[in-house]
Amino acid sequence: MFNPEGPSLRELAVQALSSVERGYDLLAPKFDHTPFRTPEAVLDAVAAALARTGPYTAGLDLCCGTGAGAEVLARVCRESVTGVDFSAGMLAVARENVRPAGPDVSWVRADARALPFGPVFDLVVSFGAFGHFLPAELPGLFRQVHSVLRPGGCFAFPVLAPPRPSSPAFWMLLGFDAVMRVRNAVWRPPFVMYYRAFRLGDVRRELEGAGFRVGLEALPEFGRRGDGSPRVRLVRAVRV
Repeated sequence: MFNPEGPSLRELAVQALSSVERGYDLLAPKFDHTPFRTPEAVLDAVAAALARTGPYTAGLDLCCGTGAGAEVLARVCRESVTGVDFSAGMLAVARENVRPAGPDVSWVRADARALPFGPVFDLVVSFGAFGHFLPAELPGLFRQVHSVLRPGGCFAFPVLAPPRPSSPAFWMLLGFDAVMRVRNAVWRPPFVMYYRAFRLGDVRRELEGAGFRVGLEALPEFGRRGDGSPRVRLVRAVRV
């Protein structure tokens, strides 16, 4: 897909007709060669922003996939980094490819909606995973993150400004979501992936309801839109 080493259209079709877990198991060997992987520029910008308030002791990469976020955590955490995901295939790739020098790194297979940890982390990050959660699931997800953070710990993730209705990207994402809704109405098991279900205002309200103090930080590496608003923000939600 957009890369000779990425999945073919046939492979993507098979993955899309699977469950989310099975789909990512199938996609895992080629995931890093798709546009779904968080771009290095975003990873670097988030790492730089976190470094300004670190260092941290123990970090968790929520829905870690092949481990790109764990590599970010390894730059800012002194003692340990943990990646958690429910796809065994993605974790297998992460174990093979992510071996940073510095903190201890471990990988755990688990559902983000039922995290198997106590309050042992002072930083949780996540990159590009929230489209796999329906809006009704966000309160429970954020409560789970709150439960694994120490008091004063931070939950951080980047949010891109939504495309405007006048842009081709808006209609492309709208069309993608429409196709997914039709797919899930006629095919089981469902594949939850909606680009327009994660709205910043709703997210901020749900984070505050889960016990976080929420702040937004513009990532200057990506500049601003014509109206002066940041193209990319970092959400910093602190457990209070």
